[in-house]
Amino acid sequence: MLNSLEIKNFRNLKELKINSLGNVNLITGKNNTGKSTLLEAIAIYAAKGNLNLLYELFTERDENYRQFDITKGKTETNIKTFSSLFYDRAIRFMPDDVIYIGSIVNINLENPRIEEDGLVIRFVKFNEDTKKDNEISTLLNKGNIIIADYSESNTIDLNYRLGLEIRSNIGVYTFISMESDYKYFGASVAQEPYQFVRTINIDKWVNERLWSKIILTDKENYVIEALRIIDPDVERIAFIDLNIDSPNERTAVVKLKTSNTVVPLKSMGDGINRILTIILALVNSDNGYLLIDEFENGLHHSVQEKLWEIIFYLSKKLNVQVFATTHSEDCIRGFEEALNGNKDKLDGKLIRLDLKKGVIRPVEFNSEELKIVSDGNIEIR
Repeated sequence: MLNSLEIKNFRNLKELKINSLGNVNLITGKNNTGKSTLLEAIAIYAAKGNLNLLYELFTERDENYRQFDITKGKTETNIKTFSSLFYDRAIRFMPDDVIYIGSIVNINLENPRIEEDGLVIRFVKFNEDTKKDNEISTLLNKGNIIIADYSESNTIDLNYRLGLEIRSNIGVYTFISMESDYKYFGASVAQEPYQFVRTINIDKWVNERLWSKIILTDKENYVIEALRIIDPDVERIAFIDLNIDSPNERTAVVKLKTSNTVVPLKSMGDGINRILTIILALVNSDNGYLLIDEFENGLHHSVQEKLWEIIFYLSKKLNVQVFATTHSEDCIRGFEEALNGNKDKLDGKLIRLDLKKGVIRPVEFNSEELKIVSDGNIEIR
C-alpha cells in the first residue's frame, strides 16, 4: 500500500507529490488537472510497467502510433507511442527526464536504481548489439551497457542505439530496443493485484471472468449485498447463456425474491450494473489496488453514500487501497458522510488537484477537514 505518492514527468504531471494517502482516496479537480492520469500512473506502478497495460492505455488514448518497416515488411509500434508517456512527449536523455512513480523518496536521477518503493521509466542510449541476446540477463551481465546522456545535447548519436528502460525496486526490469530491429527483453513480471474500472461499464466478459474467480466463496455475498443498494429483492446472481446464436457470450442475470424467473441485470438500469462492475473489481483486488475513474457515472446521488460504506468496509477487510476520481459534489458528500458517519474510525482522504500557473498541485483533506467543508456547504470540486 502506498503511504505517499510521487509522480514525475508522466503525461501532464511534471511533478506531483501527495504527502499522505488513506486506504480510500477520492481525487477531485477541474478538467485537465491529471485525475485520470494519476490513476493510470498507479496502474503502471502496480503492474510494474507491464507492456500489455501500456499498450492498452495507448489504445484507449489513440496513441498507439504505427509505422511500416520496409526492412521487415510489417507494421510496428512507433517510438512516438512510448514518448507519449513523458511529460512533454519528447525523447530526452538527461537525468531529470525520467518518469518516476511511487512513494516520495530522494532518488538519484543520475543512477536511478530504485532502492525504495518506486518505478522508473526512461529513454536510454546503448552501444551493444542486442541481436545476439535472447534474455535480459545476458544483456545485463555484459556490464554497464545502458547509458544515459548527461550532456546538453538530446540528439541521438549514430554510434548508439535507442532504447526504453523500465525498472522497479523489486527487480522487475524491462528493456526495449526502439529501432528498426525492435527487440524486447523482460525479466519475470511480478505485478501487484489491481483492477481498473473505467468511466463506462466494462465489457460483459470482464465481469464474467471476475465473477468466476469468486464463485462459491463469501465474496459472492458481498456482491449481492451491494446490488441490494438498488433493489433489496436481489437474491442471487449468475452468468448464463441467453443468446442461442452466441453460446459463448454469457449475460449477468439476477433472481429476485418476488419472482420465479431470472431478470437480465442490464434491464435493471445503469446504476446496478455500475455497482456490479465496481464491487466485482474490488473483491478481486485483495492486497492490491482498486482504481475507479469517475465514480459517480450511472449512480444516483441517493445510492452513493451506501456504496461508499461498502467500499470502506471491503477495502479494509480485503486490504485493498482504493483511488477514485469524481467531478460530482454529490459523490464528495456521499464519501464524507460514509467516512465520518461510521462509529469506527475509517481511513479516507480527499485530494483536490489544482492547476495554477501551469503547475498541478494537490490539496489534501483528511476526515476532520472534509467534515468542516461539508458542514459549511463549501464547494470543493
